Amino acid sequence: MQIRLLGRSGLAVSELCLGTMTFGNTTSDTDSIAMIHSFLDRGGNFLDTADVYVSGRSEEIVGQAIKERRSEVVLATKVRFPTADHPNGAGISRKHIMDGVEASLKRLQTDYIDLYQMHVWDHATPIEETLRTLDDLVTSGKVRYIGCSNFLAWQLMKSLGTSELNRYVRFISIQPQYSLVSREMDREMISLCLEENVGIIPWAPLGGGFLTGRYNREEPTSGRLTAKTGESSWQVRSTEKNFAILDIVERAAAELDKTPAQVALRWLLQQRGITSPIFGARTLEQFQDNMGAVGWELPQEIWDRLDAVSALPSEYPNRFIAKFARPL
Repeated sequence: MQIRLLGRSGLAVSELCLGTMTFGNTTSDTDSIAMIHSFLDRGGNFLDTADVYVSGRSEEIVGQAIKERRSEVVLATKVRFPTADHPNGAGISRKHIMDGVEASLKRLQTDYIDLYQMHVWDHATPIEETLRTLDDLVTSGKVRYIGCSNFLAWQLMKSLGTSELNRYVRFISIQPQYSLVSREMDREMISLCLEENVGIIPWAPLGGGFLTGRYNREEPTSGRLTAKTGESSWQVRSTEKNFAILDIVERAAAELDKTPAQVALRWLLQQRGITSPIFGARTLEQFQDNMGAVGWELPQEIWDRLDAVSALPSEYPNRFIAKFARPL
């Protein structure tokens, strides 16, 4: 497994990040711990969880699995969503962050978090308050680095500017939804991250399972895409463009003797600006399949074919800017 630096930092992370959202829910404790140990044994070091995953149970399982191997793990978790039924039980205010980090540290059985991420923007809290709080946590040693997730481009840029102006600690990464069937980040976020050297660790790199090859044009009766609403719903994923993308993925998989999931993950691993896609697995079989995305290269011709079929339509102002770009 290759190692990459995360954003403008010296933090070395594996090219794949193991996501743990299903741990303690659709994935048993035993299988969850087995996945973590296998991931570490095979050169991975980057684990991602959140305080709201299975009401904190995911963090507990991760903490149990890594307590004897803590120093070799880059441990990421998140704060923002409701964890208590009172007015300060959500958000990225100083109070909720301070309460959240203490609770996460306890569940994770550790005295520090490597990467503490804001799960989504909080319109109710000034970003200065959030970043000052995170700066204090880094100074105290309870947090080593900070990141964000699900931000708009202006929100990330405002955060980076606030940190620079006040000499606060800076976001080194963002965790957005990004895959062959969800490339909205190409509009502004990817170019911003490249310009500001912010690492990108995409969630849902397989489109909620759509890119695994499990689905056809018939509405499914099982799996994540049976959801009626949300990002991983059949309504969101079942477009003609997405099925055209899936056709190319499946053809490439057959040509390369790989699985569709491996091809879709490999495309991301070779995408400029992407540090570590976060993959999840409900079963040990799915875990093994996803791990097969490393150790080989997608031929450029096939990468280009996937890029072309999944690209966003030409849109203003990007097409206007490109028209008048000056050669370097």
